[in-house]
Amino acid sequence: MFLCGTLFALSTAFSQGTAIDTNQTHPFNKSVLYSAIIPGAGQVYNSIKKKKGFPHAIWKVPLIYGGLGATIYMLAQNQSIQKNLKTEYTNRINNETGSPEWEAYDDQGVLFLYQQYVDQRDLSILAVGAVYLFQILEAGVASHFINFDVSEDLSFKVHPTILGNTTPGINISLNFK
Repeated sequence: MFLCGTLFALSTAFSQGTAIDTNQTHPFNKSVLYSAIIPGAGQVYNSIKKKKGFPHAIWKVPLIYGGLGATIYMLAQNQSIQKNLKTEYTNRINNETGSPEWEAYDDQGVLFLYQQYVDQRDLSILAVGAVYLFQILEAGVASHFINFDVSEDLSFKVHPTILGNTTPGINISLNFK
């Protein structure tokens, strides 16, 4: 969190002497870079820079850390069980005493469980990467909508209507004020 605050302080300190152009688009590179360095930092940056509409996208940060935490927890659990099963199998091969946790399984059963947990560990690694890349992608996409106009001056309405005397139809209204 300290690093995140430092990055934001430095970015605002270097930009204080420049004039702000309201027609300039929001650079999505900063959001992507911040999210790549610290997960969730790009969402916080976008939230700070948004001027219209619902400006607080900070609610996404706990979701990001929840997703990362859950996938990292599953990775650690699968790795731990996989190591225990490997130790159990090597102990059985060397005629040493095994763990009472795995005594209900024969050698082939232990090997089968070991392979399952190796596969689940590999999938957990992919899940961690997917959550990490998704939050970077989300920060980049959300930064493109920083200056998106969602005011009441824009409207799109669809109404059912009767054309002529008996033909049903659809009335589409676009209003740009």
